Amino acid sequence: MKDAKPRRLLTEERRRQILVVLGQQGRVTIDEIVRQFGVSAVTARSDLDALSESGALVRSHGGGIRPLAAVPEHSLHARDRIRHGEKLRIAEAAVDLIQPGQTIILCSGTTSVALARSLRQRCPDNLTVITYALNVAAPLADLPGLSLVMLGGFLRQVSSALVGPQAESMMRSLYADHCFLSTVGLDVNVGLTTLDIMEAQLNRCMIVNSAQTTVIADATKLGHRSLFAITDMRSVRRVITDKAAESAQVDALRAAGVEVTLA
Repeated sequence: MKDAKPRRLLTEERRRQILVVLGQQGRVTIDEIVRQFGVSAVTARSDLDALSESGALVRSHGGGIRPLAAVPEHSLHARDRIRHGEKLRIAEAAVDLIQPGQTIILCSGTTSVALARSLRQRCPDNLTVITYALNVAAPLADLPGLSLVMLGGFLRQVSSALVGPQAESMMRSLYADHCFLSTVGLDVNVGLTTLDIMEAQLNRCMIVNSAQTTVIADATKLGHRSLFAITDMRSVRRVITDKAAESAQVDALRAAGVEVTLA
């Protein structure tokens, strides 16, 4: 009996797989795409051109390379110390919104870590937490009465996050009552943004599969635009930030129909 031919991937699925290779190696060539995905060189060039236009990679001779981030990502340890008190107050305000028996999503970021630590102190009964961040999962792993769902994928060490098509596929099979999103940038006109395209895509899946989304972000994130778009503000129910937020930013969010809590 002849071996079955490998399943031909859909265009969007193939391009996401190309981004996984790019994330692992820092570069990808036309020849690699042809060999790995069984497509023509013309199709491989078309994929690279499309990903280049979206900002996911930079075209180079014979392939593409990973783009430089718009701003450098600091280590998790360094970010954890920045505006630490503000993040703790934001986390406490977020815990007030969580009800017993709910399923919630905690995304990556040090404010999400602060929320996970707050849950150790006062966790609603029968809570289920979905996350893709190792440093968010760690404080919750041994918490009695809490069910932890960990998404799997390619590890971004700088954010301790597991991302990529595998994580997105798993997230599409899950549903949550509440998504708590810690974002890099929040601009009322542009929406939510982050530094990595694979995290942006996963965050988008999480928002779609949640009944409501609350952004947890300190005041430095308001009015800031990062590299990759997650979603516009129509998908956001509320923002929890700190009292240092500029009044103009807060007013603009409220005018757009977003609830704002100053912790």
